[in-house]
Amino acid sequence: MSGHTATQSAQPAQPSEPTCAPSRAARELGLKRGEFDLAVHLGRIRTVPDETGTGARVAQAELDRLRGQPGFPEALRESVRVVGTTAGAALMEVSSARLTRLARVGLLIPVKFYLNRYRAVVWLYLAEELRQFAAGQENSALLRQRMPEGLRRKLDGGADLRPRNWRGRHLGFLLRQATDPWQRAGALAAFLDPVQIAEIVDDPYERSHLHRFRPDPPSHGAPGSPAAQLAERLMTADDPDEIAWLRSDLAQTLSEARDHRPAPRPTPRGTPLPSAAEDRTPCDEPVPEEPERPRGLLGRLLRRGSRPM
Repeated sequence: MSGHTATQSAQPAQPSEPTCAPSRAARELGLKRGEFDLAVHLGRIRTVPDETGTGARVAQAELDRLRGQPGFPEALRESVRVVGTTAGAALMEVSSARLTRLARVGLLIPVKFYLNRYRAVVWLYLAEELRQFAAGQENSALLRQRMPEGLRRKLDGGADLRPRNWRGRHLGFLLRQATDPWQRAGALAAFLDPVQIAEIVDDPYERSHLHRFRPDPPSHGAPGSPAAQLAERLMTADDPDEIAWLRSDLAQTLSEARDHRPAPRPTPRGTPLPSAAEDRTPCDEPVPEEPERPRGLLGRLLRRGSRPM
């Protein structure tokens, strides 16, 4: 899976290091919450796990680092500005159709998407990346001349790498936020359908444990709604090469996760005692047991009847 991803991993903050919640960090950095979340997604803002390990916070030292960068806050805000096809094409001084073709063959990678009122997918791109692509001399022919024959054949064949490239980018974000092998395995499993996962993880207790770390698709509509179902389809790998790569990485990461911490299993209420056959050693000889003598009235009658007359 392709995509531009940073390699910064989430690391716990030092015990004495002050931190703040994402909402406050966004205000202090002059960002809207959506811009802040995208900056974290791209690795522009580093976060640390909160006390529960399920959320994120921003260290004061990270805020100071960002505020000390040249051009703050405009440069930071511009680095996470996203545009759609029409605005992006104007930025690159090409037609909207040209930008779409470049994105379909994987030369431009979406960073986000949303569903419009007709439930059509609208892809969004980083303005910064579009400018960089347009400024590259090596891309001049792609912008101004006829598309190369190889790319035209791909387009004529229906190629559209936008969903796959977005998944690659989103996977990079999830892996950067993971702090142990189970979380990394959950990030990989998020892009495979349940059938693929069941083929790799045949142990039901491991599947259940893995599911705890499997992130949901980005929120689009109420759970179970058509919009949410479409977002789930976009999240699920559908290219054979992509599926094979994810399956291989998931199998390897699961092996690491098992070594790190086995999946929990139900605790037995008690250990059953071994049977007589299991407890006997090869040298043991069977010992004849005397039958239990009847007690009570029946016993007295039987004993009386057994006396010689």
